[in-house]
Amino acid sequence: VILQRWEGLSREEKKRFPPLCPDFVVELRSETDSLEQLRSKMREYRANGAHLGWLIDPRTPLVEIYRPNREVETLNFSFDQAPPTLSGESILPGFILDLTVILNP
Repeated sequence: VILQRWEGLSREEKKRFPPLCPDFVVELRSETDSLEQLRSKMREYRANGAHLGWLIDPRTPLVEIYRPNREVETLNFSFDQAPPTLSGESILPGFILDLTVILNP
């Protein structure tokens, strides 16, 4: 959560479970996760204020990028390709996730 949003909460709100949606979320699909349920969860995060979300499915392999007021961007690639990197964009400036770490352990 961006510091400015956290500081906007009252002391009481900070003591309990804060009524905030994260600015950035990552869902990594496990073998037991339903892809449709994860997509629904990502749409809910976006509807509640997340600015950037990554849904990573190592089984397919597939990455879906969720941003406010935009269509979901889908990155499909094959296992014989080098996986792409993901940028934290303006939410996490300078952060780059090399998907090789996740997709080729």
